[in-house]
Amino acid sequence: ANYLSKFSKAPVICRLVGRKVLDGVGQPTLEVEIYCTVKNYEKRICSTIMATHSQIPENALPETIEADKKERNDSVHTAVEWVNESLSTMLRDLDPTDQCQADKMLGEYFANKIEEKKELEEEEKEEEEEAAKAIPAPALCPPAPKSKPKKGGKGKKVLEVKAIPPAEPAGPALSGSLAIGGASLAIARAGAAVRRVPLYLHTALLKHSQESPKEMTLPLPMVTVLNCEKNSPTKLKLVKEVMLIPPAELSFRQGIERVLDIQKEMTRLLESPGKMVYNQKCFLTPPTLRRISHLGCLTTGYDSLEQLLLLMQTACNNTGLELGTDMYLALNCAAHELMDYDKEKYEILTGTFKSPDEMVAMYVEMINKFPFIIALIDPLRKEDREQWSSICCALGSKCYLIAEDAATQISKLKTDQNINIAMCSGVVLKYINQTKVSDLIELTGILDGQRHITILGSPDGESSDESLVDLAVGLGARFLKLGGLCRGERVAKYNRLLAIEEELAAKGALR
Repeated sequence: ANYLSKFSKAPVICRLVGRKVLDGVGQPTLEVEIYCTVKNYEKRICSTIMATHSQIPENALPETIEADKKERNDSVHTAVEWVNESLSTMLRDLDPTDQCQADKMLGEYFANKIEEKKELEEEEKEEEEEAAKAIPAPALCPPAPKSKPKKGGKGKKVLEVKAIPPAEPAGPALSGSLAIGGASLAIARAGAAVRRVPLYLHTALLKHSQESPKEMTLPLPMVTVLNCEKNSPTKLKLVKEVMLIPPAELSFRQGIERVLDIQKEMTRLLESPGKMVYNQKCFLTPPTLRRISHLGCLTTGYDSLEQLLLLMQTACNNTGLELGTDMYLALNCAAHELMDYDKEKYEILTGTFKSPDEMVAMYVEMINKFPFIIALIDPLRKEDREQWSSICCALGSKCYLIAEDAATQISKLKTDQNINIAMCSGVVLKYINQTKVSDLIELTGILDGQRHITILGSPDGESSDESLVDLAVGLGARFLKLGGLCRGERVAKYNRLLAIEEELAAKGALR
């Protein structure tokens, strides 16, 4: 039977099934199942659940949040229709191992949907213009006479104030775009299942033109241990996430064990606000522990950056570890959420504002004072390109300067090929909306060629699907940003990385 089965037809896709499910924070998202014809029988091969991402900031108005929820519901509903009707018919009889062809078809389908939307918007615009013409225009008042300058009078000198670049509008995600990303990822998983190889190896084969790598490297984890709320009563607004990065010479398991020890000590310190915590430089009173964030970590606030960092040092010292040797820090500043556009400055503390140039000077002082910080994510807005160049020249050799907000639209990055901020150390890529597996493969190739580092990151609304970890290993990402070591949808990914490490070590393929 095994011998004769070699002569059977290769499995082909027979249908796709889409359904509405919930992600890790209870928001609606899309699940895609793949069914293939295997030896004349229909067989369910795999399924994947898409993570959701919202660009609505923490301080958004309630009506904005409500509109975002409605838009998300409509998008998931449209995505389910696309998968069950158009995509299921379009991809029928396709070889699931042919990822390039599948993604090409999905890309063309999505491009057609964008064209349809543009045509519909143009028709609506024309109708509005015709309706406006039908209404008589009000009589225009004569223009006021311009005052002539007095002869011999000297004009006043006007000081030119250099205005900050306005925020670039976020590109709207087409309703239903989750269907494209979900179908592409599901086909990749089906292709791996048909080949009888793990998804990370299947991804590596796709990236390296079907050449199997002899050795593979695991990405270093960026484990979030604190989520600092920018709307909390405390003063510090500069830091959104505090992440621990284990040294590269440790195994992944050893690194995670160190992080867990530090996290346990942090929890102990935060749960005893009445006690004074002694540090070499001063006494600190830690803030009260509040709750577990959707990022899977402790949520709290601080009054100063020094208070936060010195408390981290205390937690590490209490566990017998030293920051800068046994563990390193990364800070996610999310600077686009700090800008006060009326004052045209960043609000780093409540009532304390700094211009983009002053921000660069502040970061230089910070890294010199705390050299154990080896990565800054979004230290400036993506629009402040001049200051990005300045900070990269000043700190590029001391720490990684990572762009996350600028890398939200992977399709745009792939087209531009300049990663928006050419001088940054690397970017955080997220598998969301219409992103396809082929897009990630192509974009990571561009990043490798430009000597940028690749970081694969979890979106806000993470799901229980573990595919992101396999993609990161297969694509050779330098770091993996998954959130904290709480909440099942995030811990499942860390467990998957542990399993991959054991599997590669057993084969002698772990570099």
